[in-house]
Amino acid sequence: MKHSFLTVVLFFCAVFQTLSAQETVASPEKYTAHNKGKFYVYWGGNRESYTKSDIHFRGADYDFTLYDVTAHDKPKGWHVDYVNPARMTIPQTNLRIGYFFTDKYNVSIGVDHMKYVMFQDRAVNYSGYYPNEGSYGEAMPEDNSQVMLTEQFLTYEHTDGLNYVNTEVARVDDISHLIGLPNTDKFQVNITEGLGGGILYPKTNAKLLGKERHDDFHISGFGVSAKAGLNFTFFKYFFIQTELKGGYIDMKDIKTTFEDADKASQHFWFLQRNITVGGIFRV
Repeated sequence: MKHSFLTVVLFFCAVFQTLSAQETVASPEKYTAHNKGKFYVYWGGNRESYTKSDIHFRGADYDFTLYDVTAHDKPKGWHVDYVNPARMTIPQTNLRIGYFFTDKYNVSIGVDHMKYVMFQDRAVNYSGYYPNEGSYGEAMPEDNSQVMLTEQFLTYEHTDGLNYVNTEVARVDDISHLIGLPNTDKFQVNITEGLGGGILYPKTNAKLLGKERHDDFHISGFGVSAKAGLNFTFFKYFFIQTELKGGYIDMKDIKTTFEDADKASQHFWFLQRNITVGGIFRV
């Protein structure tokens, strides 16, 4: 009797272990359950808005400030240039490479390639002095505290571009269960938030006071930013990410001509709307 009881116990233990093993095989842990150790990369496009900005120009024989200057971005729209390797720097783009050091947190480096174009032919307030005042079609006889931003007086763009080279730390949370998605390895929805900071490396296209047009890269200042977005991951490895990203840019050393003494400075806030595509994987 004692041996029969022991045999029954061993039999049920064996059955339990077999069923547990089958359950484990039938329900392996999902690839999307953990992010730690994964890398990701994404590429996409952006649109920007900018606040008004005071721009201070200074050189050997001039020193003046333009107040409340307005600017716009320079969108390309839906275009093949976004995926054409020879022309990928022409549109407004975002490139980022990151690494998850925990399941929820990642660190990344990237370039936000924005474009900033000063509105032309608008009257703005100014103070200071410059040579040959009134000879660039900029004079406003009815109000000598203002100038007209004519092409002869000033053209001013960061169009190749307003390059924000930055590092970000971001958090990602899977919210798939909140909207009833059972298999995140097929489709997963995440929310993400992050903070970043970096340098501004614009290629400023400017023509000032009739001097030769300048268009060259130069480290000009710094920026800080914050973002929030939605990430839609498909079949474990591919995703589309939408973001709202805002920040502050301060550039104290903008090259405006080929003369060493000629510089400009400005600071402003920006808002990006981004759509990117990417992949996430373990190496």
